[in-house]
Amino acid sequence: MSISAQLVKELRERTGAGMMECKKALLETNGDIEAAVEYMRKTGLAKADKKAGRVAAEGALVVSISDDAKEATILEANCETDFVARTEDFKNFAHQIAMQIAAMAPVYATEADIPAEEIARVKAEAEERVSKEGKPAEIAAKIVDGQVKKYFAEKVLLSQAYIMDDSKTVEQFLKETVAKLGENIVVRQFSRIELGVNE
Repeated sequence: MSISAQLVKELRERTGAGMMECKKALLETNGDIEAAVEYMRKTGLAKADKKAGRVAAEGALVVSISDDAKEATILEANCETDFVARTEDFKNFAHQIAMQIAAMAPVYATEADIPAEEIARVKAEAEERVSKEGKPAEIAAKIVDGQVKKYFAEKVLLSQAYIMDDSKTVEQFLKETVAKLGENIVVRQFSRIELGVNE
C-alpha cells in the first residue's frame, strides 16, 4: 500500500512525530489516520516507559505567578539534554505542569515521595471509619484501599487529572511528552506559595 505525502504531513501536524515514524504508523494501520494516531500513542507510551530509568540532569526552573498575584509555583523539570531543555515543547510541558500545581495544589510529585508514616496515618483513619460500618473483613480491606488511593490521588501530582484534558492523568501527559521528545523527563521538585496561607 502506498501512503500519500499529504497523509504523512497531516499525521505529522497532529502528533509532532518524525516523517518516517508517521509513515510507519500509517502503513501499520492501512492509511487510517485515526488508527495511526492511536497506534503512535500506544507505541509512544511503551517507549516512554523504557526511557524512565535514564538520567535526567538538564532542564529548567519555571516560575508561574497567578494573574491576581496571590499564588506562585516554582518547579524544577528535568530532561536528558540541554538541547531538549531549550525546545518549545519542553518549555510548554514545564509551564503546563506549573499551572497544574498552582491550580490543584499537590503535596507530592510521585507516590514514592509519600512518607510511610503518612500512608500509615491515612490508612488507620480509613480503617477506623470503615470499622464502624460493620462490613466483612475482605470488603472492608478493599474499601480502605480505595479510600487511601483516592486520598493520595488528589495529593500526588502525577496521579491527578490533568487540568488541560481531564480524560488523562498528569502522568499520562508526562509519558506522552517523553514519547514526543524522545528523552526521559522528571518533575524533580516543586513549591507552591499562596498569599496568607502558611503550610
